[in-house]
Amino acid sequence: MTLDVVVVGGGIAGASVATHLARAGREVVVVERAPTYRWRAGGVFTSPAAVAALRRLGLTAEQVAEVARPVPAMRVATRRGVEFRLTYGDDGSLVAPAVGLDRARLDPMLLELAAQAGAEIRPGVSVAGVGRPAGSGGHFELELTGPEVTKRRELARVLVGGDGLRSEVARSMGVARPARGAARTALTYHLADPGTGRPRDARMRILRDGYVGIAPVPGGRVNVGIVLGPSWKARLHAEGSDAIASRIVRAIPATDDDAGAWRSSAPLDNIEGASPVGHRVAAAAGPGWFLVGDAAGFLDPFTGEGIHRALVSAELAADAIDSLRAGRRHAAEAADAYQQALRARFRAKDWVSSLVQLFLGEPRLFEYAARRLAARPGQREMIGLVMGDLVPAERGLDPRFLASLLRP
Repeated sequence: MTLDVVVVGGGIAGASVATHLARAGREVVVVERAPTYRWRAGGVFTSPAAVAALRRLGLTAEQVAEVARPVPAMRVATRRGVEFRLTYGDDGSLVAPAVGLDRARLDPMLLELAAQAGAEIRPGVSVAGVGRPAGSGGHFELELTGPEVTKRRELARVLVGGDGLRSEVARSMGVARPARGAARTALTYHLADPGTGRPRDARMRILRDGYVGIAPVPGGRVNVGIVLGPSWKARLHAEGSDAIASRIVRAIPATDDDAGAWRSSAPLDNIEGASPVGHRVAAAAGPGWFLVGDAAGFLDPFTGEGIHRALVSAELAADAIDSLRAGRRHAAEAADAYQQALRARFRAKDWVSSLVQLFLGEPRLFEYAARRLAARPGQREMIGLVMGDLVPAERGLDPRFLASLLRP
């Protein structure tokens, strides 16, 4: 039997595209390599735009409250002690704030949502390789492995890669490319955060050749995310990620709203690593296949765009795939429509993210920009809106805005 749509990967992007397609009446099978949920490197801090996308997907306000902890602002601190807060459009009322997400609850919740919509979920199944169709109208041949596999090969009319940074779908389609720039390593885990029921800021501290983020999440915990450049490689090898992460976290100072009790907590889960952090593709779609979320390209977690992009790319891919299966577009037309929609939605944001990376790579430039942001509330507010995908990213690239931000 030939399957209509196979989604590889049951994370945020994969589960979301499956939900959209199943609700449109499409036959969808999701293969997820993990038999049950386990923590692995992934984003948790995100803006109100991602919360709105979760609501569009079908999560109720009560479900969002279960998996999301309100965060008043992201407090950024440079190595020389300059600080500024990005509020992502919230006025302090926390009506529509940024949030820290509990991925251990959110990811299974989204897979359950897909199943309720009619998608078939196959946990414990990995895709080891994909054979491309021999010609127009042919089928993708998937080689399956894993503890729950009952059939080693499946045929699919449409293939969706939601399988992350090292996407097997992207590799099999010949579009996976290494990230530009120096390879970086990401470390992420959770710490207990005792006695903190009230909302408080997330933290981002710039390190030499790296940075560390602290995001409050539900369940009395904080998520720690550390990104380190190549100069840390020897120390990571010699001392190990646990020792390096502990030393970095213990050096984070307390603030007026955060006593930092979590600094001395033992990790609640294994420190998960990813290297290299970045990933790019030569194309995000082709005839009959589509990449969503991180599989479609990922620059850096500093700007926090990953979760929102996963949700929006799932919406755009589902629309293109539905048009293909309904006969409104041919395979190549559907792929082109998806890629054009992705570019229209995210090209300017990618330029902004690249500009941020440029400044991060030049400490003096970042210190200069941070001092300007700390002193100029209007420009600081705009940067938060742009980074949070709450206004068109083109506003952050407007020469008049950049001049007002960077002038002495």
